[in-house]
Amino acid sequence: MKTAIITGAGSGIGLGTAIKLFEMGMNVVGAGRDPAKLATLEQAIGDPARVATIAVDVTAKDAPQRIVALALERFGGVDFLINNAGAGSPRPLDETDDETLDSFLDLMLKAPFRLAREVIPHLQPGSGIVNVTSTFAMIGGRRGGAYSAAKGGLKSLTEHMACEYGPRGIRSNCVAPGVTMTDMVRHRFEDETFKRNNVETTPYPRLSEVEDAASTIAFLCSPGAEMINGQSIVVDGGWTKTKYLSPRALTSRWVEDDQ
Repeated sequence: MKTAIITGAGSGIGLGTAIKLFEMGMNVVGAGRDPAKLATLEQAIGDPARVATIAVDVTAKDAPQRIVALALERFGGVDFLINNAGAGSPRPLDETDDETLDSFLDLMLKAPFRLAREVIPHLQPGSGIVNVTSTFAMIGGRRGGAYSAAKGGLKSLTEHMACEYGPRGIRSNCVAPGVTMTDMVRHRFEDETFKRNNVETTPYPRLSEVEDAASTIAFLCSPGAEMINGQSIVVDGGWTKTKYLSPRALTSRWVEDDQ
């Protein structure tokens, strides 16, 4: 039976992915900072023999060793790593202080780098790593700042890993979600500008749900994805690849900016 490590596993895409991989027959090792959220994961899976959780800050110095040791102790190996832990609400470069920059890079670039480095010696042919990036790793976007830097770096790291470890039968890929209706994002739709920037420019008639990204990650961990290596699969309803404007946006009255 295969085993997958998932960071940020207590909610959102991480939780959805953990459930998907469990349903595919895998053991699940879920890492996250909040023990209560990890308890939700354990309850959702409902099989203590096939799930192990660890409450840990993935940026901590000993986090990679502790996470991998748990997988080895409980299940005897690791087959897939899903680096999913992340944070949102970035600011433009000129509004970003060093503390915020370090926080974003530590969580969404350095932590995946270190955890992958710890996992790779244990991976066998047929295994893989999926790094959850973002549409902001694919195109420029306003307010990206440190978030874009971290996610873009993770995309490049993934492509290096695909080249370096592909010959050993270890595949590395990215899933790049667009705006996804998680608890971390849902409240932002109270901002009419944020809502318009995403709803009116997405050609598919809805925005992404957790299930969309989780299903894509699960596919990349399946035998059907054996020849997919070094790729970024974007899950955004066409937002990054089109210049779509909704009929509402095209027919709205323009108002001059007073500034």
